[in-house]
Amino acid sequence: MSAPAPRPSYAAFFRIPHTRHTFTAALIGRLSYGMVSLAVMLSVTEATGSYAAAGTVMALFGATSVLLSPVRAALIDRRGPRRALVPMASLYATLLAALAAAAWRPGTPAPALGALAVTAGACTPPLGPTVRALWGEVIEDDRVLQRAYSLDGIAEEILFVSGPLLVGAVVQFAPPAAALALCALLVWTGTLAFVLSPAVAGVRPAVTKPVARPGRGRRFRDGRALLQPVVVAAGVGLSVGAVDLLVMAYATRHHHGNDVVAWVLAALSLGSALGGLLNGAVDWRTPARARLPLLAGGLGLALSAAGLAPGLGTLTVAVACAGFFVAPALTTSYLIADEAAPPGSRTQAGAWVNTAVNAGSTGGTAGAGLLVGHLSLGLCFALSGTVAVATGLLSVRQAGPRPRGARGTARPAPDGPRSHSGPHAQSSSHHG
Repeated sequence: MSAPAPRPSYAAFFRIPHTRHTFTAALIGRLSYGMVSLAVMLSVTEATGSYAAAGTVMALFGATSVLLSPVRAALIDRRGPRRALVPMASLYATLLAALAAAAWRPGTPAPALGALAVTAGACTPPLGPTVRALWGEVIEDDRVLQRAYSLDGIAEEILFVSGPLLVGAVVQFAPPAAALALCALLVWTGTLAFVLSPAVAGVRPAVTKPVARPGRGRRFRDGRALLQPVVVAAGVGLSVGAVDLLVMAYATRHHHGNDVVAWVLAALSLGSALGGLLNGAVDWRTPARARLPLLAGGLGLALSAAGLAPGLGTLTVAVACAGFFVAPALTTSYLIADEAAPPGSRTQAGAWVNTAVNAGSTGGTAGAGLLVGHLSLGLCFALSGTVAVATGLLSVRQAGPRPRGARGTARPAPDGPRSHSGPHAQSSSHHG
């Protein structure tokens, strides 16, 4: 009987050839996604003088970007990252640059800006799902793959905190459209550097790959294996999207400034990053499908507790505790989605989870906006937490038996790394 393989650290991921280059390049491109929402909002507001127009353009941009993500991901699976991502990123960057040029000076009609925004959103390259699918291709040890996904989630939290700060820095000395132009530059250069990585060169399009094993292919096509992570991701998005607006309402009702909102939401991101770091470092004995409902329930209970907070300090701590479950829940969702995907469909599987989280976040913010004027904040926090708990409970019924020999559990075989058959994933919206 052979001894168990030594426990890998996060450094084991970066020791894999070309991962540093690939990871860094993808982050450069994805920084654009942390900036673009605020950049579009400020640019359109400056150009039209209308918050309503800015909100409408932003909603259209977000809708086409999120809802068409699985379609773009399927194209990448079929054609391969190099053949699909470069034209996609080039078109997206060109349209963002055109939107920036149109919004540079006031007076451009809102419909023209909306048309450019809708078209750009439809071309958004799914860098997050693509890079996570790549890790599933090149990493054979499940434990290292779990750490790669956790690092990805942590990096995404950092990007979506630093992105708005970078936009704020740019608008100190230039029009908001300059920040939009910077988004175009970042996504194009980052994508180009990513696809030029030798790690990406080894990824073949789905049409050249062997046919999937019957069990995995059937489970993915009928959707049952993918339903659990998509349901939970949507619930996490709904809950976290509601928190953003509820914290703003709390600050207003208690006569705090906008800087307080930033600090409380930063605590949410910090808690998420710490939770993701810990989640990736643990070699879990419990299967991912069993952990996922528990993580959703932990998020929901923490958000419900936040509604009972007597003061700002307590609220900040409660929100940080809620954040502690966000990155682990999303990372686990992506791992399960990759486990369910047959070879050649990893990017698409992760894109469905990414779409669920982003659509949920938008719906959560909208729902909280409708409720906050009619219910107490404590009850609104409780309802946002109940959504996460409910989706966790619902996902228990959707958690079918784990495909035999599939990846995604926390423990490797006793004799070391498993044979390759790997996990995948996310974009934010928080995610991108």
